[in-house]
Amino acid sequence: MKKIVIASNNPGKLHEFSHLLKPLGIQVLPQSAFGVVEAEEPYQTFIENALVKARHASKCTGLPALADDSGICVDALNGEPGVYSARYAGEPKSDERNNQKLIEQLRTQHDHSAHYYCIIVLVRYVGDPQPLITDGNWYGRVILEPRGTGGFGYDPYFYLPDLDKTAAELSMEHKNLISHRGKALVRLVKCMREGTLGDIREYSE
Repeated sequence: MKKIVIASNNPGKLHEFSHLLKPLGIQVLPQSAFGVVEAEEPYQTFIENALVKARHASKCTGLPALADDSGICVDALNGEPGVYSARYAGEPKSDERNNQKLIEQLRTQHDHSAHYYCIIVLVRYVGDPQPLITDGNWYGRVILEPRGTGGFGYDPYFYLPDLDKTAAELSMEHKNLISHRGKALVRLVKCMREGTLGDIREYSE
């Protein structure tokens, strides 16, 4: 597997995927390079949305395809925004408006605990009956005032008590080691090295 198409047009995700897959000698190509439009994400679970995105990209390009579905889940909001994290405030997608809506929702809540979740799916071809699947969690809480200029999405509001930093205050290298996507990607790379397919375990840390 020398080339993989990434079923995303998000530059932040593309950078993280390229960084971690580079040691395997795999060329990472965005689906936009093939004129592939983003797939619909009609499902209410992360895994179903990731699968449909990976299969769509593979079908359109004829290449192995990797997709992730991820989001922030807030306890006081019964797991919202969850799978709707990228479009929480509606279309067009806007990190600023998404964050504004989340903060307004939490102003009257006492519990601001939250976690990021990411699931990654790799299909070797569109009809792959045994996709490689990994996942990861990243626990913290939401603060009401942003800190930091790095990352993307909800990162400036996602606070990590053990580090006394938000996700937006971490370097890319540090974030890749401890984030939900970083954990899932590290497991993906490990499975690819070992040739392990169809394996899924949920992180509990």
